[in-house]
Amino acid sequence: MGYAEYFNLEREPFSNAPNDKFFFNSDQHNQALLRLMYAVDSNKGLAVLVGGVGTGKTTLARRMLDNLPLDQYESSLLVMIHSGITPVWILSRIALQLGVKAPDNDPLRILKQLYERLLQIHDEGRKAVVLIDEAQMLQSRELMEEFRGLLNLEIPGKKLLNVVFFGLSNLEQSMKLDEPLAQRVAVKYTLKPLSAETTHSYIAHRLRVAGGEEMLFEESAIDKIHKYAGGVPRLINTIADNALFETYLRHDLIVSEAVVDSVSEDLGLSNPISFQPVSTQSAVVSAVPEAQPDGDDQNDLEAIDTMLQGFQEG
Repeated sequence: MGYAEYFNLEREPFSNAPNDKFFFNSDQHNQALLRLMYAVDSNKGLAVLVGGVGTGKTTLARRMLDNLPLDQYESSLLVMIHSGITPVWILSRIALQLGVKAPDNDPLRILKQLYERLLQIHDEGRKAVVLIDEAQMLQSRELMEEFRGLLNLEIPGKKLLNVVFFGLSNLEQSMKLDEPLAQRVAVKYTLKPLSAETTHSYIAHRLRVAGGEEMLFEESAIDKIHKYAGGVPRLINTIADNALFETYLRHDLIVSEAVVDSVSEDLGLSNPISFQPVSTQSAVVSAVPEAQPDGDDQNDLEAIDTMLQGFQEG
C-alpha cells in the first residue's frame, strides 16, 4: 500500500511531473496569462515572462499553448535544453513548427520560406505565435539578433510573428546582448513566490484534485512548508510529498509541524527560505517602431537578402 491509498486519495497530489489537472490558477498566474494572451492577440511582437526556479513558468507556457485555439492561431512551443543552440537551428525549427514543410539548409531561404508561410497564416485570418521556454539558454548576441530579425517580418501596419520568452531572471541580461531587441519588449511579467495564504489554497487545491475529501495537514504544518519552500511551488510539492509519505510511515492521519521540520531537514532545507510577497504588477514597455519592408519585393530571394541586411543594421 502506498500513501495515496492510505489517505484515500486517487493519486499522489504533489508530484512535480507536469499534469494539467493540477494547474492552480493563482491570482498572479492568471494575471500573467491575461497579459501574455493580450500581447499575442494584439500582435505586440515580443512578450517576456521571467521568474525564479520552480515558480511555474513551464506550466504557464503549456497552459498558454492550450489557450491558443487552432482556428485563431498557428502556435508552437520550443524548449531550449542547452546553450549550444545555433541561429540556423532556431530558424529552421521555428519554420518547421509553424508549418514550413521542408526548411532549406540556407538561412536566407529558410527566412523566405517562413515569410511566405506567415503570409499564408495571415491570409487565413490567424496569428502566428512561438513560445520559447527556458529562454535564458539563448546566451549569444547572434541568437538575439536572429529573433530581432524574425520580429521584423511584417506587412504594412502589422507584425506577422509573435514571440513569448519564458525564462529565469538572467534572461533579461541575455536580451541586452542585442539592445534593440531588449527595447522591443512590449509586455513583461515577473512571477513571484506564493504568499502564505496562497500556499494554503495551493495545497488544498492539489489535495482536492487528487480526490481528497479532508485536509491532511495541520495549519501550522502548512505555514512551515511555506517558510521552508519560500513560496516556490516546486519546493512546496517536494516537501508536502515527503511529509505525506513520512506521516504514512508513522501510521498517523494528519501531517504535523514536526514531520515537516523533519523532512525539510532531510531535504537540506533546515533554514527557512526568506520570502518576498507576491506582487501582481507587471511592466509594460512600448515597442520601438521599426521601418517596414517594401511589400512589392517580398517574394524575391534577393529582396529578402537586402531586407535581412537592413534588420541587422536596425
